[in-house]
Parts: sequence; C-alpha cells; structure tokens
Amino acid sequence: MRFAVSDGHCDFLYGAVNHGYDFDCPRRQQNIAAERLLAGNVRLQFFAAWTDMSLRIPPLQQCLAMIDAYDQMLSRHAFLRPLSRTTQPGGQDQVIDTVLTVEGGEAIEGSLAVLRPLYRLGVRAMTLTWNDNNELAGAALARGNKGLTPLGCEVIAEMGRIGMALDVSHLSDRGIEDALRLSTRPVFASHSNARAVFPSPRSLTDAQIRAIAQHGGTIGVNFYHKQLTSHSAACLADIVRQIQHIASVGGVDCCAIGSDFDGMPQYPVDLQTSADFPALSDALLVAGFTQMEVQKIMGENLRRYILQFV
Repeated sequence: MRFAVSDGHCDFLYGAVNHGYDFDCPRRQQNIAAERLLAGNVRLQFFAAWTDMSLRIPPLQQCLAMIDAYDQMLSRHAFLRPLSRTTQPGGQDQVIDTVLTVEGGEAIEGSLAVLRPLYRLGVRAMTLTWNDNNELAGAALARGNKGLTPLGCEVIAEMGRIGMALDVSHLSDRGIEDALRLSTRPVFASHSNARAVFPSPRSLTDAQIRAIAQHGGTIGVNFYHKQLTSHSAACLADIVRQIQHIASVGGVDCCAIGSDFDGMPQYPVDLQTSADFPALSDALLVAGFTQMEVQKIMGENLRRYILQFV
C-alpha cells in the first residue's frame, strides 16, 4: 500500500534563491525535486522561507525573494497548488498541495505591519526563531533559555487573530512554555524530535510533546542526524524510534513528518530523498503500527492540523 505523505518542512526555497536549486533538474546536494516528490507519493509539502542572518541581506528582502521563488515554482508546475479547504487530496491524480511558511521571525523585522502582508502573500505558518535569540524569543540552541519578549507575545496574539499557525520548532524550553500558555490556537512543531530518545536541546521534552498533543497540535519528526543519533549518520530505525516514542507520549494523532530536506548536509543512509518515503512507511508497519496509524503519521495528521489555517 502506498501512503500519501505530508512533509512539514523543507529548505528548498533557500537553495533555489542562494544555490541555484532547480525543481526539475536537481543539483548534487539538492533533495527536493519534482520527480522525487511524485515518486515518494508526497501529497502535501511545506516550503519554508528561512532567513539566514549570516547573509548581508535584510531578512525581509530574503523572505520576499523566497516567496517569489515559491510563486514562480507553482506557476510553472500545474500539479502544484496551494493547499485550500475547498480542494480534495489528489487521489489517483499526481497533485501536490503546498504550504508556504517562514522559518525565523527575523523576517518580520520587528513589525506586525510586516507580519500581516506576509499572511496576505500566502504564508500560513512561522517559527519565532531559528538558532539564535532574537527580538521575539529565545532559541533552543542559544544561551539563557530565554522566553518570549513582549513583542513576541504581541506577534503570537496577532498570528492567532489572522490565522497563521505558530511553529514552535527551534524555540527554547521557556519559549515553548510561553507559546503554549499564550496561543489561542493549537501550535505545532514542524520539524522536532523527542529529547528522551536522543538528547538534543533542539528536541522536545515529554511534557512538551504531551502539551502540544493535548492542544490539538502535531509534531513532525525530522531527519537531521544530530537530533537522531550519536553516530556519523542516521538510519530509518532512528526515525522509527522517535515516532514510536512520540506516539507513546502524545498519541498517534500528534505524529507527523518534518523531514528538513535541503536543510542539512547529509541524510539517513536509507532515506536519502523524498522518493524513499515508502521505505519509512514499510518500517513503521514492521514496527507494529497499523495501516490506519501509518496513514495518519505519514500524511493525514499534518493535513488535518494545517487545514484550519488555510
């Protein structure tokens, strides 16, 4: 059985703008590409606009360039379409629904008057931080375990009002605690793992997993080896262990996929591209998940969650 896949995070747009990634003719280090998404039966792909603060380019300018790349990609490929409540999953047709997101609240440059136009341009989810503290919140990999700033609290309130999903990936522990307390809508973690399985400050505690699930959110397991294993490369078994644990803590309905393809230097040895997603489905079945559970984990849970924001 081929399961429909929903992938909650990739960094293809950054590669398209900064490294010449081509959706039809992938370069050597590129992962996301048309033929691979179709081969892996991906039916919903999130595309993140990641603002790289090491570049000498204003973050909003970076973000707008990636939004333009997203629009150009959709205009050239009839099988890609923005996710809508009025459209049905592709069925037998090879149609891929897409969701545009922002990774790193630096993109709004401290202004709600930028956040709202980004929503009008199609952005439907945003993380407040990447790996560094900023004017909105503290980041998981930064010092101090800082929570939300007063501006960050305002941003969360406005995201809830306009209907933009809050992605808590990359937030500090205090930031996640604040977000869960303040958000009027379910939050999700687009690409985060379980800290109890492999210790990484970028991963979620069991209490955080439980709280996200209880509020109706989802958690997309990511494939970055430094959040999966102490070995030099990860494998399918590492990903399955993460999903098993998150399901045991938060329930199967909160489990999802957030590959982080095109956002890391190497991929699991037996899950190199989006075309390999069927191998993950098979591994979950072998691990004891039912077909209905695998269907939820691989695609249905994330689609159900994000539909409330489109």
